[in-house]
Amino acid sequence: MKNIQKIKGTQDILPDISAKWQYIEKTVRTIMRRYGYNEIRTPMFEVTDLFARGIGQLTDIVSKEMYTFLDRSKKSITLRPEGTAPVMRAYLENNLGEARPVQKLYYISPMFRQENPQAGRLRQFHQFGVECIGPQAPEADVETIMVGLDIYRELGLKNFTVKINSVGDAESRIAYKAQLQEFLKPSFAQLCPTCQQRYETNPMRILDCKNEACNALIMDAPRILDALTSDARAHFDKVLALLDQNEVTYEIDHRLVRGLDYYTYTAYEFIGGSLGAQNALGGGGRYDLLAEEIGAKKQTCAVGFAAGIERLIMAMESENLFPELQAGVDVFIATFGGATQDAGFKLAHDLRKQNISTLTELMGRSLKAQMREANRSGARFALILGEDELRTRRASLKNLANSDQKEVDLNQIAEEIKSQLQSNQAR
Repeated sequence: MKNIQKIKGTQDILPDISAKWQYIEKTVRTIMRRYGYNEIRTPMFEVTDLFARGIGQLTDIVSKEMYTFLDRSKKSITLRPEGTAPVMRAYLENNLGEARPVQKLYYISPMFRQENPQAGRLRQFHQFGVECIGPQAPEADVETIMVGLDIYRELGLKNFTVKINSVGDAESRIAYKAQLQEFLKPSFAQLCPTCQQRYETNPMRILDCKNEACNALIMDAPRILDALTSDARAHFDKVLALLDQNEVTYEIDHRLVRGLDYYTYTAYEFIGGSLGAQNALGGGGRYDLLAEEIGAKKQTCAVGFAAGIERLIMAMESENLFPELQAGVDVFIATFGGATQDAGFKLAHDLRKQNISTLTELMGRSLKAQMREANRSGARFALILGEDELRTRRASLKNLANSDQKEVDLNQIAEEIKSQLQSNQAR
């Protein structure tokens, strides 16, 4: 019988790789705390209507990519394809705005989209993101950009850029869509089939098309910045002024639009220069229309971004940015079976209570095999516990990095291990 294998577009994050994930997640949490963001965890699946109404029926995510099914009560359920709509749903359902007028939230979560798997883009993928809900001020837009920048800088990334644009308010978008359709009308037949569909439903998405023929057609397309209302223009100008004031380097990209229908005003992306075609590390912007789309009675201002962890790992690996991540335990206790194994098991328990990570033999192997296992495990020290050691209450503690050995009283073993670990960290 053939072994069952993982589903296409998913991956196993094995122990030797998970240390990189933990390193990134720890950094994300550190920066979020620095900015006063609190973690939120929403369900992995939601009613399909949340995404159909929030993201938009005509987007590729809803029309082509969602994992949607009927549960036993015949209710349509969808695995979470993105994090913003669930966070806004949780904000509204739990009346978070009544508790605090500004809610600064972040998440680190798996997402699901049934798209063609490729480098850095899987069917189950992972994102971290921030959502600042409540303020309309441009300062909130800029703060979310700076959160992302600080995370990437803390991780050591240098080869990336910030691209920014405005998609305007509702009035700006209506005017611009008409201008764009008028511009593209003579070339309609030359658009790819997908963009021909977008022409009527969401023409701004044509600006984001990766088809070379479409790219050539829109080279001289009108710019949305020229169609902004005075309010939208003032908002964008303030965002740029704040970026300049805080010495944030950016590039205005007139073809940058967000793929989701609820975005307004500021749109931005973090672009990694070393990743080739799949170079978007993350992106976001302001989405003041989302709350009403999913049932709120009044507008709720919000801004945020989401960033892919798989892409980030690729970028960091390409620039050799991961430090040497110690995944091993502090000490491996090798024994000779019988009473020594029982004593080793008890000593391991005592050491763990003192926050010393410890392995001990569980398979009855020879001492030689145990020492091989100690080296494979990445243990810093090995302690050999035989009958003589039990009788004298003294044993040799071996540093597996340099082979230095020291005889230690078993009653003082925890203090000695801690002392040597601190000494190694100080070097």
